[in-house]
Amino acid sequence: MKDHPDDLATAWSELVATARRTVTDGLVVGTSGNVSRRIRDLVLVTPSGVPYDRLGPGDTTAVDLEGRQIIGALRPTSELPMHLTVYRSTTATAVVHTHAPYATAVSTLVPELPPVHYMTAALGGPVRVAPYALYGSDELAAHMREALRDRTGCLLQNHGTITYGDSLDQALDRTVQLEWMCRVWLTASSVPGRTPNLLSAGQLDAAAAQLRGYGQQG
Repeated sequence: MKDHPDDLATAWSELVATARRTVTDGLVVGTSGNVSRRIRDLVLVTPSGVPYDRLGPGDTTAVDLEGRQIIGALRPTSELPMHLTVYRSTTATAVVHTHAPYATAVSTLVPELPPVHYMTAALGGPVRVAPYALYGSDELAAHMREALRDRTGCLLQNHGTITYGDSLDQALDRTVQLEWMCRVWLTASSVPGRTPNLLSAGQLDAAAAQLRGYGQQG
């Protein structure tokens, strides 16, 4: 392992902070959900069944891209197959999986989140729902991979969300945006006698182009 210990310690600290935010932001309950970060061929990941507020520097948990444990004594998250599938099939360096309530509710209703807001474009287009499979299974990871085709996030039927990004902050922000859009759609679609207006493919393409120049450049 060529990574400097201080770099790994910092990365682990940031991962734990992100995992704790999923709790404080109401995206998970208890020890549900999980977070990971890739550093070259090493994947730091939250351990299975350990409350995030109890994780410290001595609990660092990491595997290689084949899932072999490299660092730590705690067993990695049961959803490791999903995390590794994302890293093997994308350029992601961070993954966030949650049981966000509004997103989970939407996952039980539709095969795709209707495009009610232009932030749909930030996830690559209309967000698909991966068919249900047992948590922690290779089958679920395969369903997720298909739902993530050309996307940076998807819903998991009767389960939750998964998003990825170039950083933990970006992956978490995408989760938060996805949960917010699910809440908006559920709220709008619950109004009796009214049907939410949806954005067209052309409108989403225009939003995607605009978003590429969003924020501070350079």
